[in-house]
Amino acid sequence: MDEKKVMLSGIQPSGDLHLGNYLGAIKNWVERTEEFDNYYFMADMHTITVRQTPADLRRRTLEQLALYIACGLDPEKNTLFIQSHVPQHAELGWVLQCYTMFGELSRMTQFKDKSAKHQDNINAGLFAYPSLMAADILLYQPDFIPVGEDQKQHCELTRDIAQRFNHVYGDVFKIPEPYIPKTGARVMSLNAPDSKMSKSIPEGCIFMMEKPEDIQRKFKRAITDSDTENCVRFDPANKPGVANLMSIYSAITGKSYAEIESEFACCGYGKFKPAVGDAVVECLRPIREEATRILADKAYLENVYKTGAEKASYVANKTLRKVYKKIGFVAR
Repeated sequence: MDEKKVMLSGIQPSGDLHLGNYLGAIKNWVERTEEFDNYYFMADMHTITVRQTPADLRRRTLEQLALYIACGLDPEKNTLFIQSHVPQHAELGWVLQCYTMFGELSRMTQFKDKSAKHQDNINAGLFAYPSLMAADILLYQPDFIPVGEDQKQHCELTRDIAQRFNHVYGDVFKIPEPYIPKTGARVMSLNAPDSKMSKSIPEGCIFMMEKPEDIQRKFKRAITDSDTENCVRFDPANKPGVANLMSIYSAITGKSYAEIESEFACCGYGKFKPAVGDAVVECLRPIREEATRILADKAYLENVYKTGAEKASYVANKTLRKVYKKIGFVAR
């Protein structure tokens, strides 16, 4: 039997998980459970490049893990872990900083964006973030990294760092390929459809643990367009708000845009927006209820993240030992 290809990804618990995280990433992860040897983690070490409230970070980290499982990521079939529980991430992160050029880091778009938003806290961790991200990836020798278009730059830098290291020390790291899902929904903000759905715009963001009545309220207030046509038609250039709602509805129901246009041909936005809200509420309801049940079972959740960290550490340590030997560190 052929060995499964390795896939790895993580999401920062810097905010509550939202519909964009689910439709754009987690839903696709679940569908790849049987195809790949998967490693999924809570990227809490990356989160502290921006100041966090400790109690909130702990809550969000555990809630994110519970939601991973509630969405269908079986811990028996996927390695689920908390980044800070696997110290090899920090250890390899430092080594790779020494093989990452200052100019490369200074060109990172995310560093420029976050520096602009957090001018009072432009710290070294924020600058060196991509080196730690490279360590996250290369530790597990993955074949693929599922990334959105906004993460391609980091993936390319990871490949550059790995190739640079390999050029000096031989075949140490597998060079991973970016894996960009063809069907992953790109979910935009409900009240700013030219921007991705984000926790930073809470009124335009649907959080996975949100109450049904709050979800419906946000959809009823969602931006459609300013023309008088009041027509449900997929036209991203001229009707981005409507196109976003159609994309969400399509991702949840499996209906094509043509089918959606036909379904709401005579209804207008007054019926379309609540219908999308209803579909989202019913999609998230079982996930929210299961996550709530899992969070109440602290012993189970602790067993999942400890077991996941042990499995991840075993694989990560093999890579780290090889790296340490290559660069000349004395064996422990």
